[in-house]
This record gives sequence, structure tokens and C-alpha cells, in this order.
Amino acid sequence: MTPIFELIKKNAVPVNVMRSAAKGALPIPAQESMEILVYLSQNPLFGQDARMTLAKWDVTSAIEVLSKDSAPPEVLLYFWQDANRRPSLMPTLIENAAIPENSLIELAAQAPREIVTMLLASPRARAHAGVMEALLTNDYLTPAEAQGLRGEALSNETLAPAKAATAADALDPEAEAANQAYQQEHAAEIAAAEGRPFELTADEPEQAGPEQAAPEHVEQIPPAETATAAVTMPNPVLNSVDEFEAAERKKLTMLQRISKMNVGQRIKLGFIGSREERAILIRDTARVVQNAVLSSPKLTDPEVEVFAAAKNLQENVFREVARQRRFLKLYPVVRNLVNNPKCPLDISLTLIKTLMVNDLKSLRHNKNVPDTIRKVAAKLYQEKASRGGKKE
Repeated sequence: MTPIFELIKKNAVPVNVMRSAAKGALPIPAQESMEILVYLSQNPLFGQDARMTLAKWDVTSAIEVLSKDSAPPEVLLYFWQDANRRPSLMPTLIENAAIPENSLIELAAQAPREIVTMLLASPRARAHAGVMEALLTNDYLTPAEAQGLRGEALSNETLAPAKAATAADALDPEAEAANQAYQQEHAAEIAAAEGRPFELTADEPEQAGPEQAAPEHVEQIPPAETATAAVTMPNPVLNSVDEFEAAERKKLTMLQRISKMNVGQRIKLGFIGSREERAILIRDTARVVQNAVLSSPKLTDPEVEVFAAAKNLQENVFREVARQRRFLKLYPVVRNLVNNPKCPLDISLTLIKTLMVNDLKSLRHNKNVPDTIRKVAAKLYQEKASRGGKKE
């Protein structure tokens, strides 16, 4: 954080300097100026000027800032939000690895036609199966484009068995070593649970009232009968009965195979298995298996983000995620935990203090979370939003 930014956050600069900052007129680098503007966009006195300045910011300069994965997360989030979205900047944001894959998937499912075209042209989006599957559910995708994507997906599935066989022949040494260490460390707990059969946590029905808005950033771990991917969207309508049956066999085979494993075998699979297998095992009712999944070196950041948002997991998963510092360094994980109505209240109250202003603003109205969380969010939002100037 630059010295001038620190002074602005402390409200320790004259009004004319604040006004100049809101108009982007300070003699500082573009990235620092944009970070200050995003902060001031929530200011009751200078917010409108800051938002107007960001809306008119030079495209070339903005692209230079937004193309870096080291760009301030608040700046990336600001321009990613639908209310502040500029089409000229979206291709750059889509390619930026700092934008989570989960966000790409959400965008692909709901994007307007203009963004759909950008996603189809994006190397990063085309390389991510979850994004392409989400795109297939988008109403703005043309039949010809959908047919092309399905053809690519079938081609990839044809190559998958050979890749899986190769992976099975050469297990990841790091994952195998982690599995052995975990089994030794938790030997007593594993022995106590050894006779426990495989059982998935049950899905809970939604109880949202008619006035209840769906919470942002919340995603379900796929239910047992459709649990074939950790972060992918529902499969598109398949072209033929043969394709449908093949997909169903694949789902059933994975579940049936896991259901025949004992606790020790399921723990090992949690360490060395695929993303799809981890998506199933995280719902195992045996805590020692859940913890094994969260200890796997193969576990990716997007997977943890989905786990933190899922409403069909046991409390132990949320506590274990919140206990590990490496997970709490991921802002989307923290945000998803606080927005998740299944997250224990004590964890949410601890993490809510770290949320950004925009997320606190939306959390105030999230009626899926406890009233205590909404009240704390409202208080923190008022405090953070008014630090750059007087309260309304």
C-alpha cells in the first residue's frame, strides 16, 4: 500500500486531495491510482466521481494493469462485477489467472452474447472443461457453436482412458508420501472407523422464502447421482441415447467403485485420486476421509473454493478448511465460508472481519445466513465504507 493510499484510508489528507484522487488527477502510477479509485468508489462523498473516473479510464492503461496477475484483487473484482463491466476489458480479465476458475464458470453460464463470443475466443476458457460445459447451458450459444463444443468434449473423453492408465502406472510420489504419512499419523482414528461403510452426506432441501435472494458465490458439491466433477456445471443435453448411457455408466461406475472401498482405501484415493473422486469423497460421512481429501497435495484452490460454498457438506469440512492457513489465504474461500449458511457461526464471525466492502454490502441482504451475520456485516460495511470520508 502506497503512503498516499494509507493517508486516504485514514482520512488524513485535505478535501481537495481526496477530490483530485477521485478524479484520477494525482501524480501516481496507474495501478496505484486505480486501487485508490476502487476504494473511493464506496465513499459517500467522492464515490460518484471515483466511479465515473473508473468508467472513463483509458483502455490501454487499464489493460496494462488488469493483465497482471499481481494486480490488486479489489481492482480485478471491481471490473469483473456486472455493474462495472467494460466489454473492452473483459478479454484481458478472462485470461488473467488471478480471476478464479469458479468465476469463469459462473460467467459462462449467464453471460450475454458479447461475452459468450469472448469466452469462445479465449485460450484459457477453451482449455477448461468446466467453463465449456457451463457455456453449453448458456441460452446465447448458437446451435453450431454448441455442436462444436460437444464434439471437442467427446474427443477429449475418447483420449481420457489412455491418460488415466498412464497416470495410474506412475502415481504422484508426493501424493503417495502424503498418504502414507497421514495413515500413520491417524492410525488409531482409521482403525476405529475401519468397519464404517461408504455413505454420502444427504442433500438438504432449499428453504428459501419467496423474498429470499440466492446468496452470491455459493455452489453445491454435486449430489451422489450426478457427482462426476468438483467444479463443473450440469452436463448439457446429450445428442443420443448411447452418449447418455455412456455418461450414466461413468457416474455409476465411480460411485460403485468407491462404495466397495474400506476407509483406508478411500483415504488413499483422497490423496492420489482425481478431482471427480475428491468431489465424492469430501461428502463421505467419515471425518477421517474428509480430512484426507483436504490434506491431499493434489487438491486445487478452485476445489477448496467450491467446498467452502457447498451446503451439502458436514460441519467438520468447514472447520478443517478454516483451520488451515493455506486455505484462508484464498480470499474466495473466506468469502464463500461467510456466505455459506452451513458454516458454523463462530467461524463466520471470525472471518467476516476480513471481507471487502463490496462483499459486506451484499452480505447485509443475504437472508440465507443467520441474522447475526447480517447485522455484523451491516456494521462493518458502515465502518469500512465511511473511512474515506464522513458517514452519511
